Amino acid sequence: MTERRNIFYYYKQDEEIVSKVAPLFEASERYGFTIVDDAREANIIASIGNDGDFLQAVRKTGFRNDCLYMGISTKHNLNMYCDFKIDDTSKMINAMLNEQLEVRRYPLIEISIDGQGTFQCLNEFSIRSSIIKTLVIDVFVDSLHLETFRGDGLIVATPTGSTAYNKSVKGAIVDPQLTCMQVSEVASINNNSYRTLGASFILSGERTLTLKVVSENNDHPTMGMDNEALSIRHVDKIQIRLSENKLKTLKLKDNSFWEKVKRTFL
Repeated sequence: MTERRNIFYYYKQDEEIVSKVAPLFEASERYGFTIVDDAREANIIASIGNDGDFLQAVRKTGFRNDCLYMGISTKHNLNMYCDFKIDDTSKMINAMLNEQLEVRRYPLIEISIDGQGTFQCLNEFSIRSSIIKTLVIDVFVDSLHLETFRGDGLIVATPTGSTAYNKSVKGAIVDPQLTCMQVSEVASINNNSYRTLGASFILSGERTLTLKVVSENNDHPTMGMDNEALSIRHVDKIQIRLSENKLKTLKLKDNSFWEKVKRTFL
């Protein structure tokens, strides 16, 4: 940590949070850290808020692989991505100075939509019908046509994202040390015409998942990247694979992924 001293703080400009950041800023500067206003000048990017704010901080700063990300919670409880509490700045600074932290690398997924650009996600990519009508999608694993899905939508989650939207549709919780992605159904229809696995399935980092939207006058599904909607309307083919990059995050050594799972859900 001694060579990383430029911190960019990402937070919402509302009264409650602004009133809490002053002691954090003062402690950062007192211990020799430099607070920068431009994220491009930072080698540490810290979000202040909750997991949603952490996801936004990562997205707004471009999923940088040359710096470390950390999450600071403004609540009494910690979140999946937030290892630190804003009301306990001394513990956080001391942990940074005394090497009580470790860098964990989280898998990212990479999404290509009809050649209109490539996007990254830390939690999940989701595609859902935007009207009160089911969505039909041909699902391919590499070049194999696996199934034709009909239902409300599909979720493709990273291991860390497996505890979010994916878990709410009965997907599995996956250890982030596994480099993989998980595909889960949202309200699938299974009958004589449409047949799916009816269960989540996990793909290795070597696989490519292709989703082809079958046109039934519903060519404008809603697509989400983490907690942000995509503005692309018409879509035919989506290709999803594990990114070569991983997100580097600062975590307390005594706060593992499974300790967070137990604290959050049990």
